[in-house]
Formats: sequence, structure tokens, C-alpha cells
Amino acid sequence: MPFVRDDVAAVLAMLAAQPGPKMEEGDAATARQVMKMMGQMVERPRGELAHSRDFTIAARDGHPIPARAYSDIAEPEPGPVLVFYHGGGWVIGDIDVYDSLCAEIARTLRVTVVSIDYRLAPEHRFPVAAEDCIDATRWIAETPMSIGHFVTGIIPAGDSAGGNLAAVICQALNGNLPVPILAQWLIYPAVDMTADSGSMVEFADGYLLTAGAMAWFTAHYMGDQDLRHPLASPIFATSLAGQPPALVFTCGLDPLRDQGRAYAGRLIAAGVRTIYREAAGQIHGSVTLRGAIPSAQDDLHANLRDLRTLIDEASAAG
Repeated sequence: MPFVRDDVAAVLAMLAAQPGPKMEEGDAATARQVMKMMGQMVERPRGELAHSRDFTIAARDGHPIPARAYSDIAEPEPGPVLVFYHGGGWVIGDIDVYDSLCAEIARTLRVTVVSIDYRLAPEHRFPVAAEDCIDATRWIAETPMSIGHFVTGIIPAGDSAGGNLAAVICQALNGNLPVPILAQWLIYPAVDMTADSGSMVEFADGYLLTAGAMAWFTAHYMGDQDLRHPLASPIFATSLAGQPPALVFTCGLDPLRDQGRAYAGRLIAAGVRTIYREAAGQIHGSVTLRGAIPSAQDDLHANLRDLRTLIDEASAAG
């Protein structure tokens, strides 16, 4: 049996005792409501913050992309912006589910965080989510005073599907913005939609995220499109040379663990400054389960210390 932390085991036992069908046996609308309700039960309170503001960014087709900016500095000076893309398999999740996490990041790193509410599948299939996030990130870099201060650099970040999008944004925009991408933070990222072995089998059921749920997410987002397209599976990019410094975080009990490991390995092999961190005995989704899994808060802050190191290194070199 794999090692499972005590607080993780308690959450898994609670989830196993819940009646009802699996998420992949229902529809997207129901799954979205379940994620919202679960977030209210298992996430930490948001806490105090100096500023939080909702606004919209125009996508390339004119669609208004909702966004939320966070800052714990009363009068922000020029500085980097962390752009956060939420998880949820490109089908569920929103900026409200990730509100507490983004506030915690802003407080701890003392940087502005902008959370992006990109369009979801199956109403908006691939590549709409990727294009929304590319457009929003470009707008933040090119329209700095719209978020309250000049922007000196961008830090794409996200978990799961959001980690996928952060990797995609770095591949699409690195070197193509008026400010540098200082670092990327990939939190248990979904970077290989073809994965069907290793941790995808070992942790296929019983650890919150299931292999069945990943197949359901992928089908909703991709339909019959090419799963190896780099905007869908960034691990299949021809080269990762020259990518921004990376912090890759995986969890030991996650079906996505091995693809996160593989992406970190490809970055390192390409000569990219990379910090790889894995949380033993931890499950997928942990950064938004910090109320129910106290040790996930420690994992988050360990990540943020590593990310601060990468940001400071890039800023000093810049």
C-alpha cells in the first residue's frame, strides 16, 4: 500500500462514505455545483486582503473574460504579476472556488495575483480555454496600469488543467511579451492527454481524482481533436529549450504524478532552471483542500518559498 498522510486518509474516508454517482456519470453543470459546494466545505477561509477587484478582459473574439486581481499592498509599486489559471479539467472550477488560494498567494508572495475565469468545455471546446488564457495574459502584460501598477514581469501559474494552461502560455508567449516571463509554476499539471500507464493506473480510483474523471474531462474538452497537439498536451512540444524557469509540483498519490515528473525531466534535460517538488502521501487537488488537509497548507508555503527563489533569481538577472 502507498504511504498516505493521516489528514489525507481522513478526507479520503469521508469522500468514500458519500452516497451518489461518480462525477463522470453526471453532466458538467452538476459537476460544477459539486465542486463549488465541496470548496465551501474543505477550503480555508479567504482571510484579510488589502485589495480585490473584479474586471473583464476582451478575448480575441470579443468575449469578456472575467478576472479578479488580488493585492495585499495598499499602494502597489511596479512589480511582477502572477497570472493564475484555475483547475477543474477545463470543464469545472472558477475564480470563486480559487478565491482563498489566490488571496493566500498574494499575501505570502507580496505580488499582485490575477485569476482568469476562462471559458469552459463542453460549451467551449479546445482550444478556447488556451486562447482565452493567452489573450488575458497578453493583455495584462500590455495594459499594466489597468491592474493598478506597472508590470515588470509575468508568472504564469495554475493547478491541474490550470497547470496545463500555464505551460501552454509559457510556450506560446515566452519572448513575445513587452515584459519577461520570470517563472512558471505548474501545480500537479495535466500535460499529457494520452497518459494511460504508471500513476494513471496505480491511482486510477480511490484518491479523489480518478482515471475515469480524467477521461471524462478530456472528452468534454477535446472531443475528437488531436490529443498530442502542443496546446493540449504541452509535453509534446518539439523543444522546451529556452522556457522560463519552472517550479513543478506533484503529489505522490495523484494519477497525474508521472506526467508532471516527465515534464520536469524534459525541462531539466533542455537546460531550463527547474525546481521539482513532490508531496509524499498527498492527493490531487490539495491546494484547494487546505481546510480539510492541514498539511496541504505547509506544502503550499514550501512551493511559495521555492517560487520566490525563482522570481528573485530572474529579477536579479534581468
